[in-house]
Amino acid sequence: MLFLLLPMLAALFPGGDSDVGFEKSVSYHLLQTSTFHNHSWAHLSSGWLGQVQTHSWNSSSGAFIFLYPWSRGNISNKEWLDLERMYQSYFLEHQGFYISQLMFKDPFDLQIATGCELHSGKRFLGLKQVAIQGSDFMSFQNKTWSPSPKGGRKAQKACNILNLNQVLTHMVHRLLSDTCPRFALALLDAGRAYLQRQVKPEAWLSSGPSPRPGHLLLVCHVSGFYPKPVWVMWMRREQEQLGTQRGDILPNADGTWYLQATLNVAAGEAAGLACRVKHSSLGGQDLILYWAPQSALGLIFLAVIVALALLTGLGFWFRKRW
Repeated sequence: MLFLLLPMLAALFPGGDSDVGFEKSVSYHLLQTSTFHNHSWAHLSSGWLGQVQTHSWNSSSGAFIFLYPWSRGNISNKEWLDLERMYQSYFLEHQGFYISQLMFKDPFDLQIATGCELHSGKRFLGLKQVAIQGSDFMSFQNKTWSPSPKGGRKAQKACNILNLNQVLTHMVHRLLSDTCPRFALALLDAGRAYLQRQVKPEAWLSSGPSPRPGHLLLVCHVSGFYPKPVWVMWMRREQEQLGTQRGDILPNADGTWYLQATLNVAAGEAAGLACRVKHSSLGGQDLILYWAPQSALGLIFLAVIVALALLTGLGFWFRKRW
């Protein structure tokens, strides 16, 4: 269910393709989905430094799970315990709020994005946004809860109630304006070596399902690179092929990234095309992979087989001779 929150996160804190942005754009976000079904709750939460997931949360024990050795930052154990207790109590309180006071009916899904981001290297902006069934419901910023136009009367009612709760308002404001910025900077400092690493991409070509008779779908796969920004384009000599379609950049299990770029061309026009990859880890030495027609690949494979057979035969002849 967390994938529902990623578009919300991108809308709340827009930015480039940088993974964390470092001092120019430091951010930390908590993404939460809660599902109420058959009179019981199920929760799923994760913490993100930029676009790197650093934490998950065990809703049964109420404990944070550290995904990297540096995910603790330089936060003391006491502070971690305080954060866990606060997060646990927040979960317990909001469960009753949406059921007993707002009268939402079973089943429904709740999505919450909470975070802060350093703007222009000067100050942090904190924001909390709530969605119901994937639709904007209300948000919190500058000590005020505000309803979304899509939230209707229930959103207005929720904000009226929450704005009267000065204890909760103060707690959320302090979390966004003080705790979150300190936590983001502590994580950035502890994980700097990992976050600033450079991993070179690997690339290979394949053909996808034929779009229509007489056409080919050329696919350029680029994987294993870090950081996230990458440039991939199908080229003919130095001319970019404007029909290149880039997919989404997706995370690999090891924390690196994967991307594929496709090009739909007439079969007779594929010769001479190449996929070009630019990435910061390559030091200006772009990867260039030239498309070889299937018939050419077959001839290359056949030539390799023949060469291996000749070498094997010569080896056998020399052994027999001597």
